[in-house]
Amino acid sequence: MAAHGSDVSSLRHEYAAGGLAEDELAPDPVTMFDRWFTQARDAGLGEPNAMVVATADEQGRPSARTVLLKGYDERGFVFFTNLASRKGRELATRPWCSLLFPWHDLERQVRVEGEATELDRDEVATYFASRPRGSRLGAWASPQSEPVADRDELETAYAAAEQRFEGGDVPVPDGWGGYRVRPEVVEFWQGRPSRLHDRLVYRARTDDGWDVTRLAP
Repeated sequence: MAAHGSDVSSLRHEYAAGGLAEDELAPDPVTMFDRWFTQARDAGLGEPNAMVVATADEQGRPSARTVLLKGYDERGFVFFTNLASRKGRELATRPWCSLLFPWHDLERQVRVEGEATELDRDEVATYFASRPRGSRLGAWASPQSEPVADRDELETAYAAAEQRFEGGDVPVPDGWGGYRVRPEVVEFWQGRPSRLHDRLVYRARTDDGWDVTRLAP
């Protein structure tokens, strides 16, 4: 294979920031996630709520993209999007998805597997009203994941939305909404020296409790 650009095979980082033992875990993964998320935010990480959402189409072909987490509690992890986007179309037919929080600077990552369900319209409207006006107008202007001729097409659509809602509120577009991912599996990964990383996984039980398993790195 011909080499292109820099030699990435030689890039290495020895993880030595800390470890994760079973007795350090919270009783449930959402409480544990809150602990780690708070530490990521307090550490000043850029976009600590950025997460990769992976979905699959009807042929099982995966796709992934980065979105922003906008809420979490014992019911699950929340994000918002155009429901007609690729991820929205894929979740409509295959609601199982995976989330990944890559907190590289802390030598940590959290991986979530679960089923996504649409949020009710009241919850969507409440969040949409909290967005900056430009973001609300953008939701009207962008046919997310659909081909556009060029940048000018988007700018024209945005200008039309500005004119349409000039001097008034910007309502939620019919095709815009959100999802809550109910966790079934949550893995907490902490980098360790010699690639002997800590991987502790919560798995949901039928009685609403959680089993914890350590995985080999």
